[in-house]
Order: sequence, then structure tokens, then C-alpha cells
Amino acid sequence: MSFVTTADGASIFYKDWGPKTAQPIVFHHGWPLSSDDWDTQMLFFLVKGYRVVAHDRRGHGRSSQASDGHDMDHYAADAAAVVQHLDLRNAVHIGHSTGGGEVARYVARHGAGRVAKAVLIGAVPPIMLKSDANPGGLPIETFDGIRTALAANRAQFFRDFPSGPFYGFNRAGAKVDEGVIDNWWRQGMIGGAKAHYDGIKAFSETDFTQDLQAIDVPTLVLHGDDDQVVPIADSALLSVKLLRHGTLKVYPGYPHGMCTTHADVINADLLAFIRG
Repeated sequence: MSFVTTADGASIFYKDWGPKTAQPIVFHHGWPLSSDDWDTQMLFFLVKGYRVVAHDRRGHGRSSQASDGHDMDHYAADAAAVVQHLDLRNAVHIGHSTGGGEVARYVARHGAGRVAKAVLIGAVPPIMLKSDANPGGLPIETFDGIRTALAANRAQFFRDFPSGPFYGFNRAGAKVDEGVIDNWWRQGMIGGAKAHYDGIKAFSETDFTQDLQAIDVPTLVLHGDDDQVVPIADSALLSVKLLRHGTLKVYPGYPHGMCTTHADVINADLLAFIRG
């Protein structure tokens, strides 16, 4: 397996498939998953002739279970370490959920001269937590509840979450895919409990406003209007207003995990944006 060691000693696992001379697409996964969550997209773009790269966030998947550094600054720096190690240039960075926040911070702070375009899918920016400055956000009790459930019985919580709101399987008439639920559970349980616990604060309390304002490449914002995990009104609809070159596409009825449940639609739209 391929790894890069960060400045603080974390070992970051990455995949690097396809022609080394092709334009790279770098995928950033959501919490608490791994680069495996992008398998459908990576195979799709590999066939289209692209170089596809994805890494496991520190403490997630096959990366080392570091005790510290579970915050967006380290997440972005770790992504930069992978990019620099592979010397990726003219890259398209695509992030889902927490990975969307990682993309925003990476592009803003580390991407100069290396990034062609960016995509934020069901992404957490600008900031999820409700406050006086962000009255439309989710209350701290929501995230405290996730922390409590994870600490009490992570294995059961990692069954319940994908079985319900993540993929919209709790909606009337939804076709539940047990394989998808099992794969979510598998990815989550490979990672470390502390990384997952600390990551809740990272994805919910980080303010990405300045990052979004600093991004100077074309950025596509994709979001389902039935996203029960990252509600669209306080995320995508605000983010696109902060981006210099942002384009928003809303998918009626799509859930948070739409890259899996509606991969054919999402992949086609990503390809059109990358080629455009």
C-alpha cells in the first residue's frame, strides 16, 4: 500500500490510479469514511482517461490513528502532503461533506498553482453550528448527540446512521440497499474512535467563510434539497454566494449520500464540469 508521512509523523494512505500524465482528480471523503467511498467515481473517471487520487484522512481508513491533529488545518495540510508527494498539478479537487470543507481549506491555503477546479458536494461550509452569527445552523445539541452515540456504541451508531438519514433510507418509499449500509459500516469501523470523535468538532464548528472567499478557481457546488445531514439552506445556498466563481446545482429529493444513491447523475455532471 502507498503512504506519505506528514510533518508531524502521521502516515496517510492514498490511492493513485491511471496515467501519470493525465489530468488528476483528487477526491476528499466524508466523515467517518475512507477513500473507498469514492470507488464508483474513481472507476468512472479512470475509464474516462483521468488520473484519480484519493487518500484516507488521518485516523480514518488505513491511515495511522494519530492521537492529535483532527482539525481542518491538519486535514488540509495532510492533503497537501499527498499532492506534493505526487507532484499533482492542474488538479480538480472534489470533496463530499467533511471532505468539502477539506477541499475549501486546501485550495485556499495550499492550492496555489496546482488547482484547476474544485467541487463541493453536500459540503459542510460555510459553518454548520448555530450561533448568533449563523442563526440558521444546527444547534450544538445535535453534534453532542452524535458524540454521545459514538462514544456509547460506535458500531451500532455506524449501522443506524447510514440506515437512516445519510442515504435517505428513512424516507417513505425509499429502496434500502443493505450492501451500501454494510460498506458504510465497514469503512467507519476501520477508522479510529478518537479521530471520529474529534472530527465532529472539526466538521461542525470550523468556519470556512474566508476559505470560500479566497478560492479563485471555478467551483461547482452540488447539493440535494433533501439532505438531512447537511441542510442545504445553511450550506450550499450560502457557500455559492461567498465563492468568486461559484456555480450551484440543486438536486430535488436527493439525500446526503447522493454520490452513491445517484452516482450516474452525479458522475455525468462532474464530467461535464471538468470538461467544460
